[in-house]
Amino acid sequence: MANASRMTSFQRREQLIQVGRALFAAKGFEAVSVEEIAASAKVSKPIVYEHFGGKEGLYAVIVDREMRALTGTITATLSEPDVHPRQIVEKAALALLTYIEENADGFQVLVRDSPSTDPAGSFSSLLGDISLQVEDLLTAEFKRQKLSTKGVPYYAQMLVGMIVFTGQYWADRPKVSKEQLAAYIVDLAWHGLSRLDSKPELRFEGKRAKNRPAPAAAHADAATSTETPESSMSQETSPDGTRDDSSD
Repeated sequence: MANASRMTSFQRREQLIQVGRALFAAKGFEAVSVEEIAASAKVSKPIVYEHFGGKEGLYAVIVDREMRALTGTITATLSEPDVHPRQIVEKAALALLTYIEENADGFQVLVRDSPSTDPAGSFSSLLGDISLQVEDLLTAEFKRQKLSTKGVPYYAQMLVGMIVFTGQYWADRPKVSKEQLAAYIVDLAWHGLSRLDSKPELRFEGKRAKNRPAPAAAHADAATSTETPESSMSQETSPDGTRDDSSD
């Protein structure tokens, strides 16, 4: 405890935030006590209460800081004007993976189970806000391609969820570089979006599928669907705005 007087109030607060972030990331909110926070920071319990009122206050400050950092990072990539749609997907994937790489403890705090607090400050609410921005981008692109926008909110959730949960998996198993993982994500997301059917439907399951004659062979049907996509999005737009027909 002898070093308690050597820090300014600001320095002590930052130290407690760093200590708390590491503990919450490793153990989760419920498993961490004020005693453990104080012991790890080599201060007395009253110091923790003085700065944050308890572990709930410390946790709230940490989550707010991480939420603002991540929101700023992702929002910046989604709000750039005159950028090719694929570049937006690449930037968003890389931005999240960079955040995970550089803020491992902060990301773990966000994705771990949190106490019952204001839902507006939760990680799920953050993902919801990001999904709304993605939804706006997809809506504009779907209208340009003359596709129904009915499914856009779901496509937006799929894209965000794919990036976030893949990033969460990668955080525990970083066996590939963030650039390579971003390439995997973009490859699946972009080629999926570029070959959307104008009227998606199940081909083998469900009521409508059962009322149709079965295809001669599943692999033949798959080959046909990739060679003759039903949507005009099958032709990828190059960064200069022209169509690239070479992929067909």
